[in-house]
Amino acid sequence: YCGVDPLFGTLEDFDRLLSAAHNRGLKLLLDFVPNHSSDRHPWFVESRSSRDNPKRDWCIWRDPAPGGGPPNNWISDFGGSAWEWDEATGQHYLHAFLKEQPDLNWRNPEVREAMLDVMRFWFDRGVDGLRIDVLWHCIKAEDLPDNPANPGYRPEQGEKLKLLQLRSTNQPEIHELAAEFRALADNYGDRLLVGEIVLPLDQLMTYYGRERPGVHLPFNFQLVEAAWDASTLRTIIGDYEAALPPGGWPNWVIASHDYPRIAAKLGEAQARVAAMLLLTLRGTPTLYQGDELGIGKVEIPPGQVRDPKELREPGIGLGRDPSRTPMAWDSTANAGFSAGQPWLPLHSDWPTRNVAAQLADPASMLSLYRDLLRLRRAEPALSIGSVKLADGSDHVLVYHRDYQDSRLLIALNLSGSERRCELPTGNFLLSTFGSRPPEGWLRPDEGLIIRVEG
Repeated sequence: YCGVDPLFGTLEDFDRLLSAAHNRGLKLLLDFVPNHSSDRHPWFVESRSSRDNPKRDWCIWRDPAPGGGPPNNWISDFGGSAWEWDEATGQHYLHAFLKEQPDLNWRNPEVREAMLDVMRFWFDRGVDGLRIDVLWHCIKAEDLPDNPANPGYRPEQGEKLKLLQLRSTNQPEIHELAAEFRALADNYGDRLLVGEIVLPLDQLMTYYGRERPGVHLPFNFQLVEAAWDASTLRTIIGDYEAALPPGGWPNWVIASHDYPRIAAKLGEAQARVAAMLLLTLRGTPTLYQGDELGIGKVEIPPGQVRDPKELREPGIGLGRDPSRTPMAWDSTANAGFSAGQPWLPLHSDWPTRNVAAQLADPASMLSLYRDLLRLRRAEPALSIGSVKLADGSDHVLVYHRDYQDSRLLIALNLSGSERRCELPTGNFLLSTFGSRPPEGWLRPDEGLIIRVEG
């Protein structure tokens, strides 16, 4: 937790990276994984060595159920039991994910203090914040009761969703832990905590804090699996804005390492519209690598599959490897990503779909993202202004971003057909097509930003 795997370099390399980022006005967040360690971590090696080892309670060990078998019915997120039998000590240990990733026991004060020391280590080193992995998993119900069956389960969802994770995740005590994380970060001044939390909206909002502040940004994944129509998106945006607690800053995620890239889900034309949506909504956007190039579906040959989800539950579409392929920088060997053999294959059109090629093309996806980011920095209405949804159809999403006397209108055609849209008089700022459309119409797959007059 306080080092760098030699596969990736050294702490000195990390310090040079951090310094180089800061010299360019960038901030750097690290991925903090508090729920589980590796089964090769010294803490777990000790915990596993004997029942009376001082670190035995740093992980979650239990006797078999009466009559044998796992202590309860919990299912790993990768399928199969969440318990692994250890022959040497005659007990099972808990792993919410792979058996090589034993869960830590956050009810043990020594574990809590050791992990807070990990946070201090990186903040002392100058890291600007942490993305906290599976935060809602960290605390389990104290007596580890069974999870209830999921009445809406469908086999294509994967084995883990056979049960509702009501006892194995999102326990009330997690908010005390999140508040501890926040208090520690606040002691270092300008530090950011982003929490990975996949929960319904009302429960997600609690991670901003209850009696005390929680994480600054509980990840908002609603757009990732949303139906791509204006009425659905209008409802999601309105409900999310209404649910935010006082002072809660919004954030939006539209793709990630666990879900398809935007162009793979929507196609390249609508991926341009999605870029405009992501970068003009109120709040902090999270952009996933490769989306700014429009990387679409990537075929992973069977012999090159790496993702445990696909390996353990093959053929039902759970594999995440297509979203985890390397970033393509140029047309040199391995797309300039590495001098070695990449872990996963590149997208098939990488010789032309890469950063170098798209930087040279003002109509490229990358150029669109850069134009949107440039406009977002220049317009307070986009960076800190309010948002107001307008009436629209199932195909056209319209909203305003306002700040002081500045009002911007964003109109997004979510269909592949031309759509009538009453656009106000104003200055054209940006279109996903690069030019203003005919008066009163949005072209197929077009997003548009206008500065409203008066």
